[in-house]
Amino acid sequence: MAYIKVEQFEDKITSGLIENYRESIELLGEDPNREGLLKTPERVAKSMQYLTQGYQIDAKAILDSAKFHEDVNEMVLVKDIELYSLCEHHMLPFYGKAHVAYIPNGVITGLSKIARVVDAFSRRLQVQERLTSQILNVIQEALQPHGVAVVIEASHLCMMMRGVQKQNSVTTTSAFCGQFQKNETRSEFIRLIGSKLH
Repeated sequence: MAYIKVEQFEDKITSGLIENYRESIELLGEDPNREGLLKTPERVAKSMQYLTQGYQIDAKAILDSAKFHEDVNEMVLVKDIELYSLCEHHMLPFYGKAHVAYIPNGVITGLSKIARVVDAFSRRLQVQERLTSQILNVIQEALQPHGVAVVIEASHLCMMMRGVQKQNSVTTTSAFCGQFQKNETRSEFIRLIGSKLH
C-alpha cells in the first residue's frame, strides 16, 4: 500500500509563495533547480502557511465553544504550555512556555481551550510582548473573570543565530489584570508557576 499524505492549502497562496521562495533561493546565490532544492519552495510555502495558521483562527470563538457555569472563584492555572512562533522582525522562530491563569467569575472554560488560545495567537508573525497581551485580553473578554495572568518565557533565534548571538538568553513577559494586580494574588501565581507539583 502506497503512503499518501493529505494536506489542504489554498492553491493561489501556495503557488504565489512557491514563486517567491524560488526567486529568493536564486537571489541568495543558490540553484533552485538543484536536486536538493527542487521541492524546497513548495515545502517552505506549505510550512509557512502552517506556521501562520493562527490568522484563520478566532481565539474568542475557541473559548466561547466551551463555557460552563460553575460556582468556582479560585485560581485556575495552566502552566508550561509549549509555544512556537515567528518573530515578525526577522521571521525567525521563538519558542518557549506560556503560563496562563484566571480566577473564574461563575464561568469556566475547557482546559485545552487555554492551550488552543496560546496556539491561535502564537501561530502568527508576532512579538512576544503583544502575544502576552493578546492572550490575556481574549480570556478577559470571553470569560469576564475576576482576573487573568499570563507569563511567557521564550528563546528567540533572532538573538541566538544572528545579531548579538546570545544562545542562553531567555525573554520573560507578563501581563496581569483584575485580582492579579494585587500583590498577594500575583505572588501566589508566580510561586505556582515556579513550583514542581507534578
